[in-house]
Amino acid sequence: MTLVTKGINLAGKYTPLEIYLRDLPEDQREITLDFAAIERILKDKLPSSAYGYEAWWANEKEGNHVNLRAWSNAGWTIESLDLKSRRVKLIRVG
Repeated sequence: MTLVTKGINLAGKYTPLEIYLRDLPEDQREITLDFAAIERILKDKLPSSAYGYEAWWANEKEGNHVNLRAWSNAGWTIESLDLKSRRVKLIRVG
C-alpha cells in the first residue's frame, strides 16, 4: 500500500508514524511517546527488538532501518529513550 501525503509517496509499516510526526504543529519542538502509543499509531506491534535493544532506536546515518526513516523523514530525531518505562522522546530537527 502506498500513501500520498503532502506530495510525498510513503509505503511501509512505519508510514503511519511518519505521517503522525509530519502532521504535528510546526511549532511543536518535542514529543514523548510511550511504546503503546506508537503501536496505536502504527495499528501494529513494535518488534521485540524495539523493547530490548537501544540500537533499534539509534539515529544511525547508515543502514536500511525503515523505523529510523519514519521519524527522520518527518524531521525528527530521538532525544532520549527509556526502555524500562517504554518511552521515547523525539525532538524536531532544525
